[in-house]
Amino acid sequence: MSRWRAPGKLFIAGEYAVVEPGCKAVLAAVDRYVTVTATAGDRRRADITVRSDIAFGTTRFERYDGVLRPVGSVGGELGRVVAAIEIVDRWAIESGHPVPAVEVVIDSTLHEGGTKFGLGSSAAVIVAVIGSLAACYGLRPTPMQLFRLALLAAVRVDSRGSGADLAASTFGGWIAYHSPDRDAVRALHDRVGVREAVSAPWPGLAVRRLPQPGLATLAVGWTGTPASTAGQIARADAWDHAEAHYAAFRHDSERCCTALESALRIDDTAGVLAQIRRSRRLLRELDVATGIGIFTKRLSTLCATAEELGAAAKPSGAGGGDCGIALLAGADRARAAELNDRWRVAGIRQLPLEVANLEGGFR
Repeated sequence: MSRWRAPGKLFIAGEYAVVEPGCKAVLAAVDRYVTVTATAGDRRRADITVRSDIAFGTTRFERYDGVLRPVGSVGGELGRVVAAIEIVDRWAIESGHPVPAVEVVIDSTLHEGGTKFGLGSSAAVIVAVIGSLAACYGLRPTPMQLFRLALLAAVRVDSRGSGADLAASTFGGWIAYHSPDRDAVRALHDRVGVREAVSAPWPGLAVRRLPQPGLATLAVGWTGTPASTAGQIARADAWDHAEAHYAAFRHDSERCCTALESALRIDDTAGVLAQIRRSRRLLRELDVATGIGIFTKRLSTLCATAEELGAAAKPSGAGGGDCGIALLAGADRARAAELNDRWRVAGIRQLPLEVANLEGGFR
């Protein structure tokens, strides 16, 4: 048996811009998790059995020429799970390891009652499935190998995602992330296979660990309205092809993330707060120019309320719902409690999250 736990994520800065290959984002992993347990299965019943509290019920698959085919009904949307399993299977076979029958059980605290909080559950599922299955097959991927396997799986489902959420779920803590060209990554995989693709250079890709702000408190508010990251990115993509202003946005976002990384490295709390505010202004300008709906009424209220108390606040991720973050200088519990009270009155739920500083795994 092997068990793998992958944390969720928060975007601190750089969302939207990081979709462009080579562009940067800063993220933090948080202590809500997807946990995947892999145990030996019964090949007489199925090659792969998946049980999940995300996709209800049990789904069984047979392996056929490197592809999983469902046996009977499919319990919910399992596209990312299937892609993750197929990638690990191919990596194992190309590395000379057998692929036994396996039962996979998926548990998540990144949602409640089927409602997602916008903390990157889809990415955490991919990372945890790959980590657990790889260990079950006798493979021990490094964090970078695990991330690359996860991105290879993700781009088979949707190549528009940057992979930043996968990096946060893999490496944990605070990170700076530069995205590779996902179309090139997929083409590389199609050309040379999984094993060689994982070891080959990926131009543009970089992941750096960052220190956590030592003199600041991170608060996270959920607006109660789930957003679609893919839908938001698609709307931004459509505008990208028509307007040159997006290039200026990406340039300014890159400078913001670079300044934020520098401030984090020297524990400059005022500098960190300034760059979070700068990131919010850039997202606001993008929203006004594109009309893609990043700032809902509640996300605007979340930010304004936090700023009234001296915090730096912004949407986290695609916007259009989901989460916003606020960073308060120091460890002022009274101000943090007041922020929680004001958010609650406005219909915003504060999520009790801490940064998950260790890599996924915890087998």
